[in-house]
Amino acid sequence: IQDDVFPDGTVLKKGTKVVYAIYAMGRMEAIWGKDCREYKPERWLRNGRYISESAYKFTAFNGGPRLCLGKDFAYYQMRFAAASIIYRYRVKVVENHHVVPKLALTMYMKHGLKVNIFKREECELQKHLKIC
Repeated sequence: IQDDVFPDGTVLKKGTKVVYAIYAMGRMEAIWGKDCREYKPERWLRNGRYISESAYKFTAFNGGPRLCLGKDFAYYQMRFAAASIIYRYRVKVVENHHVVPKLALTMYMKHGLKVNIFKREECELQKHLKIC
């Protein structure tokens, strides 16, 4: 509608189209630090508990008034599936398997994620149950 200036000083002329790239933002050193390209699930853990990042920093589900309606359900499904698998099995990536993301609208692994799954013994499962 009119000229504007971003907080960092970037000047936007009237009619300029602004696009943000979620994939690129997820790999920006300025946002995530020097190890931004490393797979580090512990980024989301503080004292062993999951801590979510700002919707404006981790933009996979957008932010503000346009926050994805399915975000909470997606997190619930992810936690349930991960907990169910990790509780019952030990999962190990196949040795020398090349893990590379495939760039697409929804991201997935270029060569899949080949793993070996080992069923946990009953006695191993029992030690995690809190029986009162």
